[in-house]
Order: sequence, then structure tokens, then C-alpha cells
Amino acid sequence: MGEVHVKREVVLKGIGVSPGIAVCKAQLISPHTNTAVQRSIAAEEIPSEIARFEEALIATHEQIKHIQKQVAEVLGDEHASIFDAHILVVDDRSFIEDVIRSVKKDLLNVEPVLLAVANRYADMLAKMEDSYLSERAADIRDVTKRILANLAGEALDRMAEIKEPCIAVAHDLAPSDTASIDKAKVIAFVTDLGSSTSHTAIMAKALGVPAVVGLHNVTAVASSGDTVLIDGGKGLVFIHPTEARLEEYRKRAQDQMVILSELDTLRDKPPETKDGYLVPITANIELLEELEAVGARGAKGIGLFRTEFLFLGVKTLPDEDAQAAAYERAAKSQYPSPVVIRTLDLGADKLPAGFEAKDELNPFLGDRAIRLCLSHPELFKTQLRAILRASVHENIRMMYPMVSCVQEVMDANTLLRQCMMELSERKIPFNENIQIGTMIEVPSAALVADIIAPHVSFFSLGTNDLIQYTMAVDRGNENVAHLYKPTHMAIVRLIDHVVKVSHKYGLWTCVCGQMAANPKLVPLLIGLGVDELSVSPSQAPMIKDVVRKLYYSGAVELAQQALVSRSAEHVDALCHKLIEEIAPELLELSE
Repeated sequence: MGEVHVKREVVLKGIGVSPGIAVCKAQLISPHTNTAVQRSIAAEEIPSEIARFEEALIATHEQIKHIQKQVAEVLGDEHASIFDAHILVVDDRSFIEDVIRSVKKDLLNVEPVLLAVANRYADMLAKMEDSYLSERAADIRDVTKRILANLAGEALDRMAEIKEPCIAVAHDLAPSDTASIDKAKVIAFVTDLGSSTSHTAIMAKALGVPAVVGLHNVTAVASSGDTVLIDGGKGLVFIHPTEARLEEYRKRAQDQMVILSELDTLRDKPPETKDGYLVPITANIELLEELEAVGARGAKGIGLFRTEFLFLGVKTLPDEDAQAAAYERAAKSQYPSPVVIRTLDLGADKLPAGFEAKDELNPFLGDRAIRLCLSHPELFKTQLRAILRASVHENIRMMYPMVSCVQEVMDANTLLRQCMMELSERKIPFNENIQIGTMIEVPSAALVADIIAPHVSFFSLGTNDLIQYTMAVDRGNENVAHLYKPTHMAIVRLIDHVVKVSHKYGLWTCVCGQMAANPKLVPLLIGLGVDELSVSPSQAPMIKDVVRKLYYSGAVELAQQALVSRSAEHVDALCHKLIEEIAPELLELSE
């Protein structure tokens, strides 16, 4: 009788980017290969070769828009905007003309010319110190793969290879790959490359697909058909897990289901600490379809109502009536709880159809949000009037995004007063005392919060951008993502400063960024004096659980220790220690 060979368990540690436990057979996803067969063409073939190229561009544009629409429907506009940069590449006339010139000059078929031009552009951008520009190199390479596939008449959807439920194992996954995941087939994925702040990681978490990235050599260690166990919270991957390991994780998976079930029971309970300190928990939403989930998951009201969905993916800009109807629907659904509407946060990287704006090398630092609105007053005033009309329900509040100085607030308020006069002349009712706030996501706004405070009713800390702008880090750039640290002393001190200013002037402060959705950081924010936390509806039960198990006095003590700390790592350790003491079970779900 032959011996049964038992394969030895292999343990890999990577970056857990989407929590959850999954066990299944592995399927290796074949890597994209950018190859192009070179052939000479006659001069009379040039027009047909250019026509082939332009048809492939059109097909690529349509495919990306289709992917973008699918992502918007499932995950919202914020995630769909990832593909705006891909559209910009396909529509870049200088890039297109460069390819056409080379085809004419070198008398070669378009494929090798496209590949050479794209590599030249990508290599040039990859070498730039600016993180936003260097990240665009990946966009160019991803789009080039799609154009080459269309030239060859081939399908590019690597996820289509998957026929049976599996854990996908890949060297890397582009955002377009992640967007096309069928959760019934791909129950989890692991990759050699990747960071916690990459677009692929962000989308995996939004989809609820357990994922571990940055494993370096998982494609070399795992083979299709191998049993793989992943712990997306802790960033662990087990290839050929032992029976003992499988049993351990079966129990952990059951425990997690119990925890999630218990969290659902908190829906109608107040977000109040053990010593009686109330911390309102509101919701961040992007689509009207999410309104029902707000109360269903235990949030009370909306702390961030993104309005970009009304403007993107449509052929004409929404008029005042259409906008007012959307805002009124939100107001009625939450009444009497508050609804905070953020005015347009658009930029050159994310513009509605038919809206003319100059191309910008770095839209992240360009004419966007409040700047764009102030430079297009009619567009802005239409939205302001619509919000004012909805404010008749008296639970509507409004805030301006990406404010960097008091003059922007004053100019916006001047336009708001004009809109109030216009509505009064039309005898249309509105709330004359509507609360106006500003997003604090630019360090300059945080530092002059005392100058802005007399002109507003509240501040809302957008910690995602505040961290990026303060640390000069693009969290989607894998080369510098490790520098994105919410517990960095600069961030802790900025939040402390803004909260103290707001309270001095009788204002309230909300945090609507990812820090508010991290159970480990919630006690720190509460201890710093943050008055409200706004998170996605799905995260509300977990955050409420932290609040209800916390002593406010303990949170204040944590914040005081953090403010005199010398490193982000020390602050993180303090936060971890406290959450481990009061709600260790949540670490299973969030880490």
C-alpha cells in the first residue's frame, strides 16, 4: 500500500485589506502579457491601421464606462471615480496623436507602436516624485492592455476564467479586475503586490470580499487546486492548512457570526458611553438607494450626503427642481434627524458630461470642490437654491468641501445670501437659519479654524484627505502608502486644535472620514472631543458597540496620552490596548 503524501502547511503574512475568513481551492489567475507582434505596413495601409486604432479606442472607452457604471451601481460614485483616470488616458489627444505620428513615420502596425509610446509615457511618469503623477503610470499600462486586447479582438476579463468557487491567486489585480469579480465564484483573493490603500484594496473592502495583498511570492508558492485559508483581518494566508488550523478557523468564523448577530441588536440602542456621554452616530451616503439602510443599521441621520451622483453619468446637468427633489427625499426619510448635504466635490478628474474645464496635471491640488463652484457661480447657485428649498423641512444642514481659507467661506456665503433673496422674490419657502459648515480636510483650514469659525455653525473633519494633504501622501500610491498614518502626531494635534476651536466658538465637530469607521481609533476621537461620528451604514453597529463599551473618562485619558506621544506607532499601540480591553471581539472583524 502506497504512502499518502501530506503537503506541509505554508504560512504567509501580507497586508489584510478586507476582513473575513475564507477557505477554498486556489485558482491562479494568469498574468496580463503586453506583447505585440511587429510587422511593416505599406503607406496605403496607414489609414486602415489608424482606423483600427481609433475603433479600439472607442471600444476601450465604452468598456471602461460600462465598468464604471457597474461599480457606481454597486459601490457608489466614490469608488466608480477610480476609473476617471482611465478615461482620461483613452481620451488624451497628445497620447493618441503620438501613436498615430509614429505609425505614419515608422510604417509599422499600431500594436508595437502603441506599446512603445505607452511604455515611454508610463516610465516617464513612474520616475516623477509627485505621487499622483507616478500613480498614473499604472493607469496607462492598464488601459494599454485593454486597447491591445481590443486590437486583437480578445476579451480582457481575467475573472471570466473562473468557473467554480475559489480563492483567486494573482501577481496583481487591476481595479477593473476587482470590479468584475463575481462573489459567488471569487470568495476571496490574494496577490503578490498591493497596499492597504490601493484602489483594488479599497474596492475589495467595499465589495465585502476577504483579501490579503502584498504577499510577494504567493503565486510562486500556491498552485491551482491547493487548499488555501485566508484571514483577511490579520493578513494571514495558509496554503495546505492542517486539520487543526481549519478547526481553529471554523470556530473563529462561527464566533464572528455571533458577534455580527449581537451587533445587529444594537440598532435601537443609544450611542452612549458607560458613564453617560452621548456620541451621535450618523451615516455617510452616496446614493438615494442607501437611505433605507441608515436607520436599519442603527445610525440616526446623515452626516455626509455626497451630491456628485446627481451630476455624474448623466447627459445633462440636473436642474434646480431635480436636485431639490433628491434633497427633499433625503430630508423626509431621516426627519427629524439631521441631513448634512455636502456641496459639489468635483474636479478635473471627475466632471459631469458636457462640462468644460481645462486639463490639469494634478487635479488633486487643482480647481476642484469649493474652488470649482466659486469659479462657476451659476452651477453653484443652482445647487444652493435646491438645498435651501429642501431646508424647509428644517433638518437640512449644508457644508462646503475642500475649504482652504476664510475668503472661500465668505464668498460662498455671499452667494448663499443671494440665493435666499432670489427664493424670497419667488415666494418659495426655506429655512433662513439653515446651519452652514465646512469640511476641514486641508491643513491650512485646520490651522485658521479660529478665523473660519465665526462664519459657520460646524466643522466636519474629512480625515482621509486631511491625512493625505498633511503627510504629502497619496494613499493609493504603493510606494508611499506606508506613510499614510492616521495616528501621526501631526494629525492628532490638528484634530485636537480644530475641536478646541470649535468648542471655543460654540460649534460642533463631526468626523466623516475613515478614522471614524475604525473601532480602534474611535476612543481617541471621542477623547479629543469630537462631537459626532459619521460612517457608512454597514459600519454603524460596530462603532456604536465601541461607544457603548467605553468610559468617556478612559477616552479622555487616552487622548491626553496621545497628545504627548512621540510616534504614530506609540499612539496606535495605546489605541489598540484600549480596544483590546473593552471590545476585543471587534479586532476579529476590523483588523
